[in-house]
Amino acid sequence: MLIPILIFDVALVAWSLHLMEEAFYRKEFSLMLAGTLVALAAAAMLVVYFLMGNCITYLMSASG
Repeated sequence: MLIPILIFDVALVAWSLHLMEEAFYRKEFSLMLAGTLVALAAAAMLVVYFLMGNCITYLMSASG
């Protein structure tokens, strides 16, 4: 399950870099903000995935 999430995260980061590059060329703040928000969403998704993985591992070891 980790591989599809990592692929999706890489795609989100690539998209955010594309948005930021377009923002730089067009001098638009809204595209820069959108790129930053997409990058933060990708980072948050990884953090939640690893936190849930650790939580589920802990719960499985405690119940067994």
